[in-house]
Amino acid sequence: MDKTKLLDRAGAAGEDRLLLAKVLDRAGQARDRNIPAATDFFSPQQQMLALDLLRLAGVPETGYARLGGYDGAERALFLFLPDWLDRSDAASQSPIRCLRAAFRAEENLTHRDFLGSLMGMGVVREKVGDILVGPDSADILVLETMADFLLGSWTSAGRARLTVAEIDPGYIHIPEVQCEAVRDTVSSLRLDAVASTGFRMARGKAAELVVSGRVQVNWRECTKPDKLLSAGDTVSARGFGKFELAEVGGVTKKGRTSIVLKRYV
Repeated sequence: MDKTKLLDRAGAAGEDRLLLAKVLDRAGQARDRNIPAATDFFSPQQQMLALDLLRLAGVPETGYARLGGYDGAERALFLFLPDWLDRSDAASQSPIRCLRAAFRAEENLTHRDFLGSLMGMGVVREKVGDILVGPDSADILVLETMADFLLGSWTSAGRARLTVAEIDPGYIHIPEVQCEAVRDTVSSLRLDAVASTGFRMARGKAAELVVSGRVQVNWRECTKPDKLLSAGDTVSARGFGKFELAEVGGVTKKGRTSIVLKRYV
């Protein structure tokens, strides 16, 4: 199946279509030129779109790897492998480099400060992976094509001075994820019922939010309020945050199901 037909079958349009076309281009480059070929960094939702397309195109999972620079990275790229490499070789072929930007702790810099600084330098979001901010430094995953430029030119974020150096990915500082446990009972495991608890709103409002297309389940858009969730599912909504259905318990005497949510704060 040619590229246009694949993109049509995937329902890709607008920016998503351009992104997915690049995925197919990189897969073809690895196959035809017999060299490793990597995409830019993708958001979790974009990664799901790409995975769906690759399955549709018949690209085997052994033919590529998702890399973010460390285990559990949110933003990741796809590295397509020629026949003479397998997935165990992916890390050695990774185009990801890690920079540490040190600053004075009293500056209290945030993720937004670093991202804004990079965008102000003309760095597009796709060239940057996760930005891991600690009390006096931030570790930033970037494509190797950007690393030398940033090492030589990136000196500040806002009014704060930065000292930027490259580090081995094995020494990345991963901040502890801030979350709270929320225990409740729901009438069912429907998306609108669980989202009502997760986003602290009436069930009717949660259903409207889902139908509006603003809710994602496991990083895929879902517009069906009656979708049944399972333990481990992650639900996010633009403007309302993200939570995980961490546990599904038993049924109460009133027929309601007990749940535990892990809500990110």
